[in-house]
Amino acid sequence: MSTMSSDRVSSADDGSLTTVPFLTEGLRPFFLAAGLWAVVALSIWVAFLQGYITIPSRFDPLSWHIHEMLFGFVIAAVAGFLLTAIPNWTRRLPVSGSPLAWLAGLWLAGRLASFFSQALPFWLAVAADLAFPLALAAVVAREIIGARNRRNMPMIAPVLVLSAADLLMHLEAHGFGVERGLGWRLALAAILVLVSVIGGRIIPSFTHNWLVARGAVQFPQGHGYVDSLALGTLHAGLFLWAFLPGSPLAGGLLVLAGLINGWRLSCWQGGKTLSEPLLFILHVGYGWLCAGAVLLGAAVLHDAVPVDAGIHAMTVGVVGIMILAVMTRASRGHTGRALSADRATGLIYAFALLAATLRTGAAFLPQWTMPLIITSGVLWIAGFGTFVIFYGPVLMAPRLRRP
Repeated sequence: MSTMSSDRVSSADDGSLTTVPFLTEGLRPFFLAAGLWAVVALSIWVAFLQGYITIPSRFDPLSWHIHEMLFGFVIAAVAGFLLTAIPNWTRRLPVSGSPLAWLAGLWLAGRLASFFSQALPFWLAVAADLAFPLALAAVVAREIIGARNRRNMPMIAPVLVLSAADLLMHLEAHGFGVERGLGWRLALAAILVLVSVIGGRIIPSFTHNWLVARGAVQFPQGHGYVDSLALGTLHAGLFLWAFLPGSPLAGGLLVLAGLINGWRLSCWQGGKTLSEPLLFILHVGYGWLCAGAVLLGAAVLHDAVPVDAGIHAMTVGVVGIMILAVMTRASRGHTGRALSADRATGLIYAFALLAATLRTGAAFLPQWTMPLIITSGVLWIAGFGTFVIFYGPVLMAPRLRRP
């Protein structure tokens, strides 16, 4: 980040916690939290599927699993990304120290409240869980609006949608008249919107810089009309599917969006980055978005394609792989490490790709569904567990000083 001018507004506190390396940037506590919860929540889910435990939540077990993947794991990763990226967008100081610790504490309180919600008053469980997404939305809005950063003001909307979607899941679990599944579908749509917008910014940009450094003569091509068409059809299809999951129009839009986004991806010269997994994995993750949109749309249009395949291509494939891709790259870059994948990082990606492939494929093989689901879950745990083991110490240590 460039040197900050003296008139920049600080979002950090002046307390002693500001100097603790783990609390200097949002990616440090929240990427580690995302990695840990990906392991813990999936371990609980696999143990439940095997009949080893029960889940003391007001959510039924499947709803708890969905809720914690979206509002525990994913939102922690989103928070880490936004709290780290916003200072670059706005030229304001990052949220750090005590405010960052409080945000992390709210996230943890939400996880405990959701897990033990059966033993809590409904209003208390909901308040504890919603405190974090609402606080995150407030911080994101304050930073972007305060800096008059108009280009990134749309980033506030997905966080607000996630807050509303979280509330809808709680209301449905408590028996209010909420359409079944609306909350999690709306949340998934908002998350995929973020992936498509942020991916369209960082993937061609990182690829261009990498190719320039290697003396290439062809670079990612930006086509405004392709980008607009790709995002417009995808976002319309996702939100229409969220509210009307059986709509043929939603299905058609999603299939079209997958094809157009595939065209968009092909313009980014991803094949030339194969020698650098830290960069190539971003292209792979976006490729899953293209395939997932086609699968989900096809499932809406025809019973021959299982809806479960489209949903897990979007979740385990797109969300899981893109989160690991962004967390590993940002963790290396923001702690002074080289932007190149080591063996552990390559292993993380291999686990994630296998997990996504098996979980998506399980929907097409009913006789092998449960073994494939369990195997995919174990691979997911292995991938994020490897991230925690190798990147946890990196996120907790001071930034390396380069000579």
